[in-house]
Amino acid sequence: DDLIARLALLDLAAQALPTGEAVMERFVQATSGKAAMDAKRSMVVKGTMELAAMGLKGAVTIHKAAPNLSLTEVELPGIGRMLEGFDGTVAWSFSAMQGPQIKTGAEHDVTAQEARFNAQDWKELYRSLETLGVESVDGEPCYHLKVTPHKGPESQQYFSVASGLLVKMSMKLQTAMGEMPVESRTQDYRKVGDVLVAHKLVQQIAGQTIVLTFQSVAWDQPLAKSLFDPPAEV
Repeated sequence: DDLIARLALLDLAAQALPTGEAVMERFVQATSGKAAMDAKRSMVVKGTMELAAMGLKGAVTIHKAAPNLSLTEVELPGIGRMLEGFDGTVAWSFSAMQGPQIKTGAEHDVTAQEARFNAQDWKELYRSLETLGVESVDGEPCYHLKVTPHKGPESQQYFSVASGLLVKMSMKLQTAMGEMPVESRTQDYRKVGDVLVAHKLVQQIAGQTIVLTFQSVAWDQPLAKSLFDPPAEV
């Protein structure tokens, strides 16, 4: 089976590679098409966050609203409440462990990117997309793209040759603690209304594995803009 998989990769690699723009546009069409997301104004995602190495598991709620507002709330037993948000300008976080923080530089730019409600509008996000080749991710042939945003660090993104869906993303993020490699596996895509949404993210950050599992996704919930404001402590 391993030999067959390697031969299949070699065959794909020998074929003409699609452009990065074509791969990204196929992903947009595979998940919904831009118009479907343009019609929506907000989403609320609820699920769990697990840090297996620390034996911790708690609740996570993500609020997002157009065009670029985001708030993530996490409750972990023994650690308490952690908040991270973007109010359209300021990227911030607050927790009992680390206190209040205003994100700057690359951390701000990545948070701003992730806060964009309609990620289908990739032309607004990225300056260039380059297809580097075909690589296997957990045995699945994927197009490997080098993605350079208008602001912030470049990322490596891997899209399934078969389905067109995003399978993995990695980047090196400059933080106050130095350069930090970040990797995210995107899994369990399910239809919510007319949009295909990943219901599981497995993230590797500084040697720590974080598993986000989403139980519910709701569109167009009424969300006040003040919800995304930094708390008084920040």
